[in-house]
Amino acid sequence: MRLGVLTHSLHYGFGLFEGIRAYRQADGSSAVFRLQDHIERLLGGAQILNIALPFSKESLCSGCVDTLSANGLAEGYIRPLAFVGEGKMGIYTPDNPIHVSISAWEWGAYLGAEALAKGVRTRISSFTRTAVNTNMVRAKVTGQYVTSILAKSEAAAGGYDEGILLDKDGYCAEGSGENLFMVRGGVLFTPPLSSPILAGITRDSVIRLAAELSVEVCEQRITRDDLYLADEAFFTGTAAEITPIREVDDRRVGAGERGPITERLQKVFFAVLRGETDRHPEWRTPYRV
Repeated sequence: MRLGVLTHSLHYGFGLFEGIRAYRQADGSSAVFRLQDHIERLLGGAQILNIALPFSKESLCSGCVDTLSANGLAEGYIRPLAFVGEGKMGIYTPDNPIHVSISAWEWGAYLGAEALAKGVRTRISSFTRTAVNTNMVRAKVTGQYVTSILAKSEAAAGGYDEGILLDKDGYCAEGSGENLFMVRGGVLFTPPLSSPILAGITRDSVIRLAAELSVEVCEQRITRDDLYLADEAFFTGTAAEITPIREVDDRRVGAGERGPITERLQKVFFAVLRGETDRHPEWRTPYRV
């Protein structure tokens, strides 16, 4: 497919995407992590934006697997993208065609391989996470990531690995592309879905795995100084997986390194991803390369 410069979504950021990962399994096979859930979120985003995707859930799932296989990727990152094509220009274009592309490539640790063990340095961003009725926070809308780009760029320019965005009320929301967790007194805290955060699939996985490990989980708003007083903190996301946070605003988090609860969650999470455990086989969709 060739796209022209008048492609509607290129001008207005009106599109949807998903980030999905596939992993090589312990037995040498390959599997996609929570593929069905990701495609359901993509379809949910289409419902939110009131656009009709020209493919079914089954076709989209098959397309993801086929793209991996066709590119010989035993593991990798998958990016389905739905966007509005050429036709009428302007804000309202109900008759323009809706296209879907699926890309896949090799992608290592999003915030760096060392970060998975050593953690990252973060700063509170000067940019605010969009409010729940300003943009549609339950959908991964392409144009909504401009704020994330600005926050990430600001953090990088200051020598930090990532930024943390506050919501309009001043509570911690999420990173530029990740959900946020912290640990204090052995309890795992994360902002609730009533906050302006993405309903992350990795976030959901971590909450469920934490409960299975008898780690108490509390979904409640987190203040900036809560993070300063945390024993541990970490990001979650399909790209970021589980990445510890060792510093916030030049303040050491806990011991300034990956904490024990973070490490436990990482261990079981990666075991599930790679089929090294009997936990949650329903989260893994096998495919052949």
